[in-house]
Amino acid sequence: MCTLLGSAQIAAQGNVVRELKTALKDGKAEKAAVDAAVGVLVALKAKLPAEAAVAAPKSKKETKAAAPAAAPTAAPTAAPAAPTASAPATVGGDGGLAVSIDDVINVCKRRGIIFQSSEVYGGYAGFWDYGPLGVELRANIKQAWWRDMVHRRDDVVGLDSSIIGSPKIWKASGHIDGFSDPMVDCRTSKLRFRADQLFWSRAEVDGQLLGYVSLLETDDMDELVLEAATKLQRKAGLRGTLSCTPVKDFTEASDEEQSLVPSPATGEAGSLTPPRAFNLMFQTNVGAMVDQSSVAYLRPETAQGIFTNFKNVVATGRVKVPFGIAQIGKAFRNEITPRNFIFRSREFEQMEIEYFIDDQDATWPVEHERWLQTMWNWLKSIGLREDLMARDVHESHKLAHYARACTDIMFTFPFGTQELMGCAARGNFDLTQHAAASGKSMEYFDDETKAKYVPHVIEPSIGVDRLMLAVLCSAYAEDEVGGEKRSVLKLHPRLAPIKAAVLPLVKNKPELVEKAQAIYKRLQRRYYVTYDDSGQIGRRYRRMDEVGTPYCITVDFETLEDDSVTIRERDSTLQRRIKLPELLEFLEEQIDA
Repeated sequence: MCTLLGSAQIAAQGNVVRELKTALKDGKAEKAAVDAAVGVLVALKAKLPAEAAVAAPKSKKETKAAAPAAAPTAAPTAAPAAPTASAPATVGGDGGLAVSIDDVINVCKRRGIIFQSSEVYGGYAGFWDYGPLGVELRANIKQAWWRDMVHRRDDVVGLDSSIIGSPKIWKASGHIDGFSDPMVDCRTSKLRFRADQLFWSRAEVDGQLLGYVSLLETDDMDELVLEAATKLQRKAGLRGTLSCTPVKDFTEASDEEQSLVPSPATGEAGSLTPPRAFNLMFQTNVGAMVDQSSVAYLRPETAQGIFTNFKNVVATGRVKVPFGIAQIGKAFRNEITPRNFIFRSREFEQMEIEYFIDDQDATWPVEHERWLQTMWNWLKSIGLREDLMARDVHESHKLAHYARACTDIMFTFPFGTQELMGCAARGNFDLTQHAAASGKSMEYFDDETKAKYVPHVIEPSIGVDRLMLAVLCSAYAEDEVGGEKRSVLKLHPRLAPIKAAVLPLVKNKPELVEKAQAIYKRLQRRYYVTYDDSGQIGRRYRRMDEVGTPYCITVDFETLEDDSVTIRERDSTLQRRIKLPELLEFLEEQIDA
């Protein structure tokens, strides 16, 4: 799927870069902030089709993401024709409507859903703040997950472990020694890339080396590589059959190839450093002393708090294998390149279950598939579009050394198809590691079989922020109502920040206002609702549509006569009359059923 990032977003990011550079000269910004902003701009340009990239604003440090590096060539000849690019795919609430990430970002900013963290100081890369409606949407997502995965199941209990724990936890789990991403630096631009998200290909003409091209990760890499190689061939003036090797990430390049792959930032070969490990954990200090003895870490995942509390829950929770421990909590990772809005950030929230099963080889494949199907159905139930979802089964050679299997549920965002959630069969690695490091047994005694064993684990895990972005992308749509264009968030009623809006037809009739206020106060006891008496009724409907409010309740003069109101449904815009005694029951059925 081709990306849908527009030139408007690139222009906006270009303005951010220019403002930061000005602030840097005045001593009001740090160079790291400028570099981060330039990195975002480079990544955005990588998503543009070739023809759009020509018109995009550029700074001295920026080039197209598919950067060619030429090899020595023969005498010039006529250039070949450029290949035809495929049409971009579309996403959106109505299937046929193309939605860009700009649309989602704009409505989030305009309606108080998501703000850039530290915006008054020029922003802080990788961190986001959630506004009045954003905090409600997040809370509703978490509440829906908790109700369905904990309250409505008999085999899952909850836990809330601390963000900072003993450093011994992270030593035992392998995070201190091995929780890292491969990092590559561009010596010229000073930008930093994840090596496994920087891709390259060798271009040849009639079997002879033409050069290498590089690009940042996206869904349409094969097309971008071919376009970049075609430009390289045209520039060299060579005739012949152009071919490109399969696209590989930078970690798969030999030492010789690494020296020939151009930097995506500059297009120059030889400026990229070899990949090296970059630990993703945030380090801090606990206590009055600041030395090695006080070093601690902000947790990079919530799972380890569950594993270290396994025996506590078994002893106090009246649970028997198979059972799960669920947790929602913050996690922190010092991502090399946070990107794509809230998709990849440095502070995020996870919803995880560690589901403990017996150690029999026949058990885990069944439980793994069952949890995958459970999560797939749950994602559909809260409004995610199934046509934008897919499974990605990890190949055996790409699994972690302790994992038996891992399958991701993928989602097609406007910037490409990416992992939404993962479901891993982790074996008994974590409990075994903590038992060895702590000296405390993690064995479980099965009363029925009289067997003692270390349970194995199935782990369905999803990020709140990433899921929230998928929900917004699924829900955003544009259509026409009465010949007037509207943007609407078709959120599932369970997730909608505002469940209903109470609208008096006019605000200059005291008896109408009094009745509307009484209805509003009554609904407030059960739901988060709003009261709006400003502007024409049609404009009030549009305001509510854009923030995803599923129902508008209009109080008119007929209400005063027969105690009925008009319910207007967001998606269909259909209206119906309903008696006030039936109103709350109707909303409960639509929202909570």
